[in-house]
Amino acid sequence: MKRLLFYLIGFVILASQSSCGYNEMVAKDENVEAAWANVQNAYQRRADLIPNLVNTVKGAANFEQETLTRVIEARAKATSMNISADELTPENIQKFQQAQGELSGALSRLLVTVEQYPDLKANQNFLELQAQLEGTENRISVERRKFNETVQDYNSYIRSFPRNFIAGWFDFEKKGYFEAEAGAQKAPTVQF
Repeated sequence: MKRLLFYLIGFVILASQSSCGYNEMVAKDENVEAAWANVQNAYQRRADLIPNLVNTVKGAANFEQETLTRVIEARAKATSMNISADELTPENIQKFQQAQGELSGALSRLLVTVEQYPDLKANQNFLELQAQLEGTENRISVERRKFNETVQDYNSYIRSFPRNFIAGWFDFEKKGYFEAEAGAQKAPTVQF
């Protein structure tokens, strides 16, 4: 009888502690979802600016059509990839990041090609769009950093003892991070 009472008291203590942990896990999971929505919002802003940039560049005489086509195709691929907050596995984030990286590369090639067109570089619409894209890239960087901080907080919380047991019981799984692209640590070379 004493043993049963001891187990019952232990269960009550564990249950009282686990409910607080569960609620905190739910709150932290919601924070991850909100941070992911902010990341997607920043990427969407970039995708929305690209058609305006492409149309402005198209107006330049003899502009290279292949470069524009690559940007349009990369944008289509990047915007077609949607990951819900429930699917934030490292593999899915890698796929999302790869599609966005292809778009970043295409935009970089476009901006480098533009250097050959002095009239276009002086075009006020182009300059404004370029400034907006630069600002958007900064927003993307900030939102990705905030997302990684939120994921770190969530992952640390669900993996620490004794919450790791409760997390396992209620299917709170580790979320993936944004990581630097391969070769990102190498500084680009600038040639004049």
